[in-house]
Amino acid sequence: QVQLVQSGGGLVQAGGSLRLSCAASGTTFQTFGMGWFRQAPGKEREFVADISWTTNTTHVTDAVKDRFTISGDNAKSSVDLQMNNLRPEDTAVYYCHADVPGRRVWGQGTQVSVSS
Repeated sequence: QVQLVQSGGGLVQAGGSLRLSCAASGTTFQTFGMGWFRQAPGKEREFVADISWTTNTTHVTDAVKDRFTISGDNAKSSVDLQMNNLRPEDTAVYYCHADVPGRRVWGQGTQVSVSS
């Protein structure tokens, strides 16, 4: 059973920084990649960033690409999201995911709140 455990997040003032972490645990498995989505109140879940172990590439959505950085460790099946210069519009629940054979596994979500 694959599980993802998220940490980090919280409340920060605009312009501040937060770091989210996500680590997989459970039965040994192959992870093709990991990443982050977010969901703001009343909005659909949206892509933020991901990292592919198979292609050794990262992708970050344009809305945050100058402020957020994704990094990960394939051997540890972990992924981090460094968020700098946060804005109130970044307020959302952030979900990490891991892509394993046949499915995508999601973390429990962590709240990020940015005050103006």
